Amino acid sequence: MVDRYICSFCGEILEPGTGKMFVRRDGTIYYFCSSKCQNNYRLGRVPRRVRWTAAGRRARGKE
Repeated sequence: MVDRYICSFCGEILEPGTGKMFVRRDGTIYYFCSSKCQNNYRLGRVPRRVRWTAAGRRARGKE
């Protein structure tokens, strides 16, 4: 069984063999589907305030 992960920033499902895994010094694991998500996380952006993320769509009442 192949594990399926969810992008830590946008909330999309990662296909097996794609994406990046980032491990912080405290042991927290983040999965990113693209460099777009990874760079937005590095910039300190909150996913609820970004329109195209799943959390942003939920915050605006679109889903």
